[in-house]
Amino acid sequence: MTIFKRILSSVAALAISFAALAADDVEVSIVNFYPGPDVYELEGHTALRVKSPDYDVAVSYGTYDFNSPNFIYRFVKGETDYRVVAYPWQPFADAYIRQGRRIVAHPVALDSAQTARFLILVDDNLRPENAVYRYNYVKDNCATRPLAIVERALGDSIVFEGSPKSGMTTFREAMRRYHANYPWYQFGIDLALGSGIDYPITLREATFAPATLDSVIASATVGGRPVTRQTIVINDVAPDAAIEGPTPWYLTPLAVFTLLFIITVALTVRDICRRRVSRWFDSLLFGAFGLAGCLIAFLVFISVHEATSPNYLLVWLNPFCLIPAIFIWLKKAKMAVLSYQIVNFVVLVGLAAAWPLLPQSANIAFLPLLLCDMLRSASYIYITVKNKRQK
Repeated sequence: MTIFKRILSSVAALAISFAALAADDVEVSIVNFYPGPDVYELEGHTALRVKSPDYDVAVSYGTYDFNSPNFIYRFVKGETDYRVVAYPWQPFADAYIRQGRRIVAHPVALDSAQTARFLILVDDNLRPENAVYRYNYVKDNCATRPLAIVERALGDSIVFEGSPKSGMTTFREAMRRYHANYPWYQFGIDLALGSGIDYPITLREATFAPATLDSVIASATVGGRPVTRQTIVINDVAPDAAIEGPTPWYLTPLAVFTLLFIITVALTVRDICRRRVSRWFDSLLFGAFGLAGCLIAFLVFISVHEATSPNYLLVWLNPFCLIPAIFIWLKKAKMAVLSYQIVNFVVLVGLAAAWPLLPQSANIAFLPLLLCDMLRSASYIYITVKNKRQK
């Protein structure tokens, strides 16, 4: 059960008029919740806390419904609709505390006029016609929205001095840092997301991750003044207390696919010695590549996710990989398969040579898979040509 389902099952969302609250009695805080154990919680979460003598409310921009119609298809397509919801603060915070997650609050330095403007903005966000927004993983999410609301209330741009930490200077690098214990999840991201997450980012852009936002918001300024008044640690545990331990090295994508490459080498040597292609293996291998290629093609040409195109992996993983997977079983299609393998081998060699020059970072686990592909193409060409010459 997701944390949001736990929250919703224990407490109903509030329906109050924030604009009616007395600005002089309201304290606004940016609250950052450190990473949780589920893959969608690995960067953490951010909420706004609105506290007055009568109310203590969490405003969250990260609520979604897995049970909505066609959720998986719409999510893959990029139609990721999130909702802003107001919850009673204590039950909301308790759900994260039960997970063992670090929680840090930063009361914002707003004067009465700015607070009044903030309350109007949040009240407008919570209206049914405005509550749903199109989520963007790195540019419009549960951390960027609260920060933008606070910035609009302040009436000036928030300034973050400095640059992202070493090893987190692109969106992909930041993801890899937060996903270090979840290498299969990062492998999937590196497959699905193209060069749109590989450009150098500013420190402001790096705050798409709530954990990063928490590390820099205390030193942020607006008009030369601090944005926040103080830092309050609500749940004082280690930043990574709630995430799962590292995946054993032998279960990581690199280890699994290296083993696959070793098996591929052994099988290829056997095929060459007996001058016969293991069709079942090629059918499985190229079938898997083809299915991955269909997904990448869908993300590039149909999905509206911003970072899925261009994706240079499409040169390697594309629907054409299904040609050998299917036609290798048909004798009359032998020349078609041979033609594909010749073109495929040349393309893979070119891609491997050009990759250091491309604006897209590759997952290290791609290497053994690419080598498997090249080796099976080369062996098919060699065996087919050799057998043809001996006839």
